Amino acid sequence: MTTPSQNEVLLEGTPLASPEWSHENHGTHFYRFFLQVPRLSGTPDILPVLLAEPQASLIEAGIPVRIQGQMRSFNNRSGVGNRLVLTVYGQTIQPGSGESCNHIVLSGSLCKPPIFRRTPLGRSICDLMLAVPRRYGRADYLPVIAWGQLAVQANELQVGDAISLEGRVQSRTYHKITDAGAEERVAYEVSMMHLLAPSSITP
Repeated sequence: MTTPSQNEVLLEGTPLASPEWSHENHGTHFYRFFLQVPRLSGTPDILPVLLAEPQASLIEAGIPVRIQGQMRSFNNRSGVGNRLVLTVYGQTIQPGSGESCNHIVLSGSLCKPPIFRRTPLGRSICDLMLAVPRRYGRADYLPVIAWGQLAVQANELQVGDAISLEGRVQSRTYHKITDAGAEERVAYEVSMMHLLAPSSITP
């Protein structure tokens, strides 16, 4: 059975600055910027967005936009920072509608055993790594976090299970202990809101 593949992101927020040049690939220039997306908690998510050259010209600092695209992962070979680099690859850009949005739908397969734990207050958490296939035999490896009863359900999944989920893309800061001391870093992950069991997915 072929693993289902779906990777759709819809964000609306405010660019914190104009896009800056990131890299060139097969003659296409790519630009990167950070999008501030409000949360209900009041603390916004600050999310990296990658755009090809034509779309990048549509972005202005402080002007809300709506971005549709995919969540992508890249290996960081620099030896500095996180080994897995995550970014939203924007494919369609529209003017902001005035309503914030942060929604992602993913289908893929579990590529590592779930990691289940509890907070000091006893709340359940489960970390997953989802492999989402894309063209040319490649895949995006996306970290997913589940809370509460969803975490309990996610912990029952097995490596290789096909799963589909809905959630939002979130940013969080943490401290990494290095030889130079504590270093503040930012992690990006998918916070799961709904999970479909493997048997519920149609290939």
